Amino acid sequence: MIARMELHTTRLLLREFAPADHPPVHAFASDPRVTRFTDWGPNTPEETTTFLREVTHDARALPRTRFGLAVVERAEGLLVGSIELRVTSAAHRRGTLGYALAPSRWGRGYATEAAAALLRYGFDGLGLHKINATCDPDNLGSARVLAKIGMRPEGHLRDQVRTRDGWRDRLLFAALSTAGPTETVRPD
Repeated sequence: MIARMELHTTRLLLREFAPADHPPVHAFASDPRVTRFTDWGPNTPEETTTFLREVTHDARALPRTRFGLAVVERAEGLLVGSIELRVTSAAHRRGTLGYALAPSRWGRGYATEAAAALLRYGFDGLGLHKINATCDPDNLGSARVLAKIGMRPEGHLRDQVRTRDGWRDRLLFAALSTAGPTETVRPD
């Protein structure tokens, strides 16, 4: 049996998704404010079902390369977002980070808190050397989150993703581990 992953922060629990998470996940994944800068959504109920099926399936993969987690407020026990770390190259110890939060939780520092925790897990728990993230140039809030967690701008990617509104650029951010060169990516 594979252990279920949980990360705890001061205010948040990052945990594996469950099928019962459909209503709160769909509430933010179908919101045009949340998906304004994404290359997915607003989700239909079927697309949310597919996301949950895929992320729970990927949680059982060995070696695990996708860590898609629910962002839950510890005080209220409410699922308020999602965050994901993917190992994009085990050989080169690289990963990529992304997140989405319900608009009612924007501006509270939750994205920063969750992203910092998963970034630490990628470096300390998985032994990754470099983790990157992208955001739309107009998504100033997301760019601030990435800077706050120690990611540095590395470039401007032109026409990187196709969205509902056409081709969109992405800003590329990355952070490097301070660990030595001998660590390897460990399977979950």
